[in-house]
Amino acid sequence: MDAGNICVIGAGKWGKNHIQTLYDLGHLGGIVDQNKQLLNDYEMEYPNISIYQNVEDALMNNDFIGFIIATPAETHYEIAKEIIVLNKHVLIEKPLALTVKESEDLVNLSEQHKINLMVGHLLLFHPAIIKIKELISSGEIGKLQYIYSNRLNLGKVRTEENVFWSLAPHDISIFQYFTESYPIHISASGSTFLQKGINDSTITQLKYSGGIEGHIFVSWLHPFKEHRLVVIGSEAMITFEDSVEGKPLKFYSKKYEMENGIPEKIDGPVKLINYNQKMPLKEELSYFINHLGGDKPKIANGHHALEVIKILSKASNQLKLED
Repeated sequence: MDAGNICVIGAGKWGKNHIQTLYDLGHLGGIVDQNKQLLNDYEMEYPNISIYQNVEDALMNNDFIGFIIATPAETHYEIAKEIIVLNKHVLIEKPLALTVKESEDLVNLSEQHKINLMVGHLLLFHPAIIKIKELISSGEIGKLQYIYSNRLNLGKVRTEENVFWSLAPHDISIFQYFTESYPIHISASGSTFLQKGINDSTITQLKYSGGIEGHIFVSWLHPFKEHRLVVIGSEAMITFEDSVEGKPLKFYSKKYEMENGIPEKIDGPVKLINYNQKMPLKEELSYFINHLGGDKPKIANGHHALEVIKILSKASNQLKLED
């Protein structure tokens, strides 16, 4: 596969990371953005890369076999449709689209045109998350019982979306990855303090077949940053703290056993799990590049992203009922 075959649409705050990473990988072919000054800057930085101010001009370049959409979420659907009908592979930054109907349309369209559709659920390519998945699949923690995630910060407050849509997609995608199933029960509640109708914190509870349960707590109204993931099994437990220096992944040989009808704690050792400190975005884009030849992606594909949107939508409907 020739280098320089992927075009990035949207060169702003996250698009710039795609641009730099693709360039480092030798696969940056084009950049699209409406901001003329920004394009001028990129033209000076990457003189051999094609520059466009609109999507239509970029789509006329047959050298591009893949596109990345890093534009505002409300534009994802229309831009992705244009790309898919031209039989071009596409990676869309999360969310896939803003409604279940639009998301279903894009997944169905991608299947009709036999193209690979991926969505930027970046943490599915984080080496620590992949390691946890391996430990679950191998049975080292016993039967998976409970997952919970805290994604908290005194962070950027959005005006166009609530904290749930802003932060929870990360964790919903991880829960789907770990459980390999769709929740049989979803409930959500939230609190609103800063802006009418926009939740500042939410707690979502999920129940899966086989007795697996979990909760996701997200907030941008929190005194300190905490990104903590906890996985509970019948034989052991795992924690991953993405907001702590060194991003420790720990394995706890701790569990309960029933003795004469009474739960007795088995308090074993705690060990640090080593994992490869690869950059998730580089891993994600390398995966996308490796699937430009026709093989269907198993990770972060359209069907996975559609499930995330369905869960987001169902939980959001409950949050709206609270307003």
